[in-house]
Parts: sequence; structure tokens; C-alpha cells
Amino acid sequence: MHGLITEIQSLGVRVDRHISGRKGGAGPADGRAFVIDGKVVMVPLSGYYVDRSPYLLREDEGGYLLVKDEKTVARPEIVREPAFYAHSADDGVPFRKIALLHGKDCLATTVLQRCVHWKNDKRCAFCATEASLEKNATVAVKTPAQLAQAAAAAYEMDGIAHIVLTSGTGDPPGSEISYLAECTRAVKASVDLPVQVQFAPPEDLSMMDVLVEAGVDSVGIHVESFDADVLENIAPAKAEIGIPRYVAAWKRAVELFGPNQVGSFLIAGLGESPESVAWGCEFLADLGVYPFVVPLRPIPGSRLQDKAPPPPDRMKRIYESAADILRKKGLSARATRAGCVRCSACCGLDLYECSLRKDAGTDEPDLVCHSARTVQERERAYRIRNEVFVKEQGIFSESDRDDYDRDGTHLVAKMRGKVVGTVRVFRDPSGQDSWIGGRLAVAAEARKTRAGSLLVKEAMKRVKKNGCRFFTAYIQEKNIRFFKRLGWKPVGEIQDHFGIPHLKMEADLGRVPEDLH
Repeated sequence: MHGLITEIQSLGVRVDRHISGRKGGAGPADGRAFVIDGKVVMVPLSGYYVDRSPYLLREDEGGYLLVKDEKTVARPEIVREPAFYAHSADDGVPFRKIALLHGKDCLATTVLQRCVHWKNDKRCAFCATEASLEKNATVAVKTPAQLAQAAAAAYEMDGIAHIVLTSGTGDPPGSEISYLAECTRAVKASVDLPVQVQFAPPEDLSMMDVLVEAGVDSVGIHVESFDADVLENIAPAKAEIGIPRYVAAWKRAVELFGPNQVGSFLIAGLGESPESVAWGCEFLADLGVYPFVVPLRPIPGSRLQDKAPPPPDRMKRIYESAADILRKKGLSARATRAGCVRCSACCGLDLYECSLRKDAGTDEPDLVCHSARTVQERERAYRIRNEVFVKEQGIFSESDRDDYDRDGTHLVAKMRGKVVGTVRVFRDPSGQDSWIGGRLAVAAEARKTRAGSLLVKEAMKRVKKNGCRFFTAYIQEKNIRFFKRLGWKPVGEIQDHFGIPHLKMEADLGRVPEDLH
């Protein structure tokens, strides 16, 4: 089924005129939600490219048939228009102008419909958020009271299960975050449902703390592309913010909300290189951020309204690669409490995740490896190091911690959600293209697993992606054979290091395993 979903997301479905969908605005515009074999999918209906689609929706006595080349391929259900649309807030504003149903059970709204970047001509080319105002389809500012009433009505009448609050960038940028928190408090007081908020990374990361206090369950901080040229052309304001600030915001958000509760859109079809999508997926997943990969949806009123989504074959390759990365990093759409990732109507990645789990016969691998994402994971890694280097081996009297811990990258291996091993890598102060590894430690109960080799392979891959040419480490004499099997070679002679025989070894980075994405 995932192949079918991927095709109709890219190609659209031809329908009779009386079947309509959203025509503009933010989010999954220009389409309608179908349910096919239990999967909710937002299908383009009216883009110019849809006229060429081989897929056609027909009515029959039992409902609808999805037909391709005169053959029925599915019996979709069309998600009905929600009942709460027929009602209004106490101030008379129709709920339809306050919040919309996305997918089947997600209530979504842009609390501030204006964006400062529309003023300075730096708006994102795929965005049509202010076009909705021009069509009188919404209101510029949704009040907390309006949102609380709309959420209560949508919950009682239509059974919504989670809520998304997004916003145009405020003036000044970042000011929207406190308003999103205020709106969340009002909504949470009205209905006890998980809420996601979406915003651009603020300069002051402490601004996000108010979202935790307000009860926000998950957040979206969307970069859209890791291709620098594309970002500059398509989303100049995001390019100005810069990837380093996004990274800082993602890391802080993961600390606050946890892995899998932070997401970032990656839009395929903006002109990016294929490599940048795969690179971005792995980069985000390693941080604990879910890479929500979607095909471009050309929104009427946006600067890209005349483009077409990427071909299905390209999306299939992207989804397969991303699903494999997510599995190896221990992330899953099923674990996200609220927001676009949970809804997944605009994305087929969750289906590819499911297919991969079925093929493997298990929900997640016995071992996963990624950067230490939270304080708890780092502290667990330090405890394992202490057990090995202080208590077991006596190399250090009290602590093995040093100055390199502050700026180094700490990788962890996890078994069934528990950190069981760690290794540290950092740039060699004497050369930008040289890195040093060390502090490889595995908990006693995991030493018969692949945790040690997985950590070393991940360390090799990580430094190579950072431009490393020379990756060295001092290896205890008893572990030399283990490292040789992983493609390391001796450099010099065995000598004492911290009072124990060690051999300096160098990794053959040309042998980084291809199965690690």
C-alpha cells in the first residue's frame, strides 16, 4: 500500500467537481483527506499536474473507488467535513476561520496569520499563510478564548485527538512563542489533549522554557532544506537564521521535550540535491529530531504554485532511506504525541517505517547508536565510563572526566532504551582534519553484544562526515585485535599511557561500513 500512497501524494487524484478540498492557506492545502486501508492521506485534487494523474476517483453504491488504468486499486473513505465547522465562537467568528481539521483527527490553526517576513519580502516561497487573509478565509489573530472554544467543539463533535498551533514569525521575531504558550494554556484548560506548537528558532533559547510551563507536548522547528543554495533561494529568512541556530534550538528542544517529540519538515522537490535530504534525515534523527519528509505541495497563492511535486519514484527512495535511518536511531512516528508527525497525512514515511518493522520482525533493533541527546543519557554514559576506567581498571583514581568532555561529541549505544555503552570523539587541537577517539566503555551486561563495534563504527562514520582525514586513538593492548578487525592499523609502538600499555592506532576511514547511513 505504501507504493500507492506515495504515488497519489505526488500525482494527485482526479475527482468530480462536487468533491472539493482546501484551496489555499498554510499546511496541507490544495487537497482532501482520504483514508485508505486505515492510512489517512492528504491527496492533491486541483493542482494543474493532477489533470495528468492516472488516478481517478469514482462513486459507486458502496462509496468510492480509486481507479488506475480502469482497474480498481482501493476503496477509499473521504474524510467528511467536520461538524464543528457549522458553529461559531462566542464572539461570532465561525470556527472554520479559527481552526481546521487536518487529516482525520488533528485540529490545526495558525494563531498569528501574518508573518514579518512577508513585510520585508523574505517570505518562504512555498508559503501562502497571508493569502488566506486576502480571501477572508480566516482571521489575523486567533484569541486564546476562540481557540479554547474551537478545540472543545471539535473534540465533542468530531473526536479530535491532538492539536497543532503554528504561527507566522512575529514582529519582533520570537515574540510569537509567548503567544503560542498563552494559547496552549487556554486550549489545555478546555480539552485535555496533546498539543504541538511550531515556531522558528529564537535567538534566546530560554524563550522555549515557557512552552514547557504551558503544557506543550511536542514542537516543530522546521528548516525545510539542508541544501544551502535552495534555502537561500526558497526560504531566505531561514537561511539568515543559519543552521547553527537551528541546531542549538533542536538540541535545547530535545532536552525540554524529549527525543521523538521534536520534528522538522524537510520538503522534497525544491531543487535540492538528493544527498542533502538523506544527510538531513540522518543529522536530525541523530539529534532525536524526527525528519518529517514531505513532497512539495504547491499551494495556490505561494510563489511555487506552478511547480509540481517530485516524482513518486524519488519519494520512494527518500522514504526507504529515511525509514532505515529512523530505525537505526531509535525514532518512530508512533511515539510522537502530537503534531504533523503523529498525523502523517501529508507524508508516507510512517508506512515505510511500518514495512521495515514487519520485514525485520521486531519494532526496533536490539541496539541503536546515536549522539547523547539528553542530560540523562550523558550522565549514564559518564557512569559507565566511571565503572570501567575507575572502578574496574583503576586507570583513574576518582574520575576519568577531562576538558575534552565539554566540547567533544559523546555517542551512546542503547539496548531496549537503556544506555549500555559510550565513546567520545573530538577534534585534534593540532589539526582541523584530525580527530581523536577515546573513552570507549561498555557496561558489563552488554559486553557480549555488538555495542562496542557499533560505537566504533559510528565514531568512524561521524568524524568522516565532519571532514576528518586522520582519526586516531590510544588502544589498550588487549583490544588491539578488536580494532584491527574494524579497519584500524598501528601507528608507532606499544607504550604506557595512563600507566597501562597502549598502542596508538589510526582508522581506515575508507572502510566505514556502507550499511551505516
